[in-house]
Amino acid sequence: MKVIFTVILVLFVMLIIAFSLDNTAPVQLYFFGLIEKITIPTYMLIFFTFLLGVIFTGFMGIIERFRLTRTIARLNKTIRELRRELSAFQQPPVIEETKSAGQQNQP
Repeated sequence: MKVIFTVILVLFVMLIIAFSLDNTAPVQLYFFGLIEKITIPTYMLIFFTFLLGVIFTGFMGIIERFRLTRTIARLNKTIRELRRELSAFQQPPVIEETKSAGQQNQP
């Protein structure tokens, strides 16, 4: 399994290198006067954008996990309260004594 993972990783790295070598044309960035004439290669712009997307998605996943953890804790608390309430209303089971085999048919 390690060998397959290593082969896939090497192929992925080779694809990234090939992409980088094919996309070296410079790109000039302008952003409402805040950023003026920054020139970077195309592959760097794509990689930085991808990296920002990964970071943003990771933060959104963390936020969602915290939200779900809070929801689960609240629902577990509700379940505990409902079980306590249910057990307070339940009556203890009635245990009937059974007659021995010799006493069942006697009048």
